[in-house]
Amino acid sequence: MRISPCTAISACVLTALLVAFSAVAGGHNALNGTWTLVPTKSDFGGQPVVQTGTVTIDGREGIIIVSRNFVYAGATETFFYRDITDAENNATIKTGKTLKSKSRWDHGVLKVTTTQSGAVTLESYTLAADGTMLVSVVRPERQPITLVFQRQ
Repeated sequence: MRISPCTAISACVLTALLVAFSAVAGGHNALNGTWTLVPTKSDFGGQPVVQTGTVTIDGREGIIIVSRNFVYAGATETFFYRDITDAENNATIKTGKTLKSKSRWDHGVLKVTTTQSGAVTLESYTLAADGTMLVSVVRPERQPITLVFQRQ
């Protein structure tokens, strides 16, 4: 049986696409789990220092869940945020009239965009070469911050 060059090329392209898709999906899953803040390695950009914090990411079957717990220096309460996004259907979470949050993958970076009372905060989650997770947080009228987390 003779295989035409077109069929062989199509099979090669399909194989390459499957491998690329698996690598990207694997990269997304690499952030799954619970991460603990390392305050001494983080840059708070002059903002209140977070004493302790955890981020839990659970992404599967197109659904991304990002849960965050932070205690700020001098604060008597824990701040808890949870975003759930159905990436497949491009869903957005709305809480009340003033809070909207959306999570999405952008070239291997998990991005969470939160709009509250018209102000937009962008969080970008990436895996560093040393196995830590870096979170860049950009808020209006504030210095950007970079948080470093280690896997629990």
